[in-house]
Amino acid sequence: MNSGAVALRFECFIALRYLFARRGQAFISVISWISVAGVALGVASLIVVMGVMNGFTTDLRDKIIGMTSHAVIYSSEGQFEENPEMTKRLGEAPGIAGLTPFIHSGVLLSSRLGGSGVYLRGVDPGRAEKVLGGLKKMTQGQVAELDSKEGLPGIIIGEALAEKLGAWVGSRINVMSPTGQQSAAGFTPLIKPFRVVGIFRIGLADYDSALAFVNLRNARDILGRPDKFITGIEVAVDDVYEVGPILKKALALAGDPGLYFRTWQEMNANLFAALKLEKTAMAIILTLVVLVGSFSIITALVMLVMEKKRDIAVLMSMGATRSMVRGIFRVQGLIIGFMGTSLGFMLGLALCYLLQQYKFIDLPKGVYSLDYLPVLLHWTDVALTGVCSMLLCFLATIYPARQAAGLEPAEALRQE
Repeated sequence: MNSGAVALRFECFIALRYLFARRGQAFISVISWISVAGVALGVASLIVVMGVMNGFTTDLRDKIIGMTSHAVIYSSEGQFEENPEMTKRLGEAPGIAGLTPFIHSGVLLSSRLGGSGVYLRGVDPGRAEKVLGGLKKMTQGQVAELDSKEGLPGIIIGEALAEKLGAWVGSRINVMSPTGQQSAAGFTPLIKPFRVVGIFRIGLADYDSALAFVNLRNARDILGRPDKFITGIEVAVDDVYEVGPILKKALALAGDPGLYFRTWQEMNANLFAALKLEKTAMAIILTLVVLVGSFSIITALVMLVMEKKRDIAVLMSMGATRSMVRGIFRVQGLIIGFMGTSLGFMLGLALCYLLQQYKFIDLPKGVYSLDYLPVLLHWTDVALTGVCSMLLCFLATIYPARQAAGLEPAEALRQE
């Protein structure tokens, strides 16, 4: 066995003997356990908060892109006509999961209980569900009913909007368009009756209370748009984080230089930037908790050095080098850090599991997009937490280890 391995075994043996003192040094042992607890609580808090922040961000992202698609293709000319051949070429591009043309505009919905301004979207019922995942979350009715030719034209509204208007499937509501007719009496808005054929619930008030869907034909009719007119094309891709490169290749295949696109990141840049900043701020704050635990390690090791001056002097007199003495106290600090980090991992992961399984923390309904705390762990975050914790604990050992290695054996024994 080489000398390096022997020295390491010696340092580990002495470090374990010194670490948790007995009898007269019980106070040092208590401080060591407090150091372990401090590191564990900091690591556990960081893991839980990162998991909750990831859960909120992912849930919000899924709900937003579930109703606004992964990307939207527009025409730089402003006027956009539906082109089946171009749409087919776009749909055959690599990475494209689905697409649908759409029309949008602000309108006023009214019923016997009152009215509400909403964002009206005309979609193709046969293709919309592949692109707008939120339409799969229908609490009543079906998207296919938008194409029903029986009775009044169909409309799908959000659950909160339905409650406000006192509407349900089968109810009649009126849609008033900003596009109207000029007559001798002045401007007359266009008003048409619709029949509610479906109700959806996303969980975001901006959608559930202010969004409605009709088919493309009825959207053009109520908005006074010509045949084949569309606002743009909504696109779903296989990888939401590669939406930019995928759309660039797809537009190259479309053969129309006047087309451009906006991704879900661009359309919601401010929101996701704020969430990222909040996550970063929470990580910094909770890292300070781990830092407090590492300061406890410094305290414990400094007191141990003061207590063990005589033992250190004896070891050095018997041939232990200053490097070995430094190694003893560094190993002690790393053992405390490893124990604290391991306990923090177990506690944090256990809390995340319990939050995922039992959802025992309720959130006020109507305030957040969820009524429970969502948890989603990214193993990169967990690994980074462990690395940062061990690094802080190692840095905390530098000063006490230098102090111990700097002792002069003769001076220390004389003082004893």
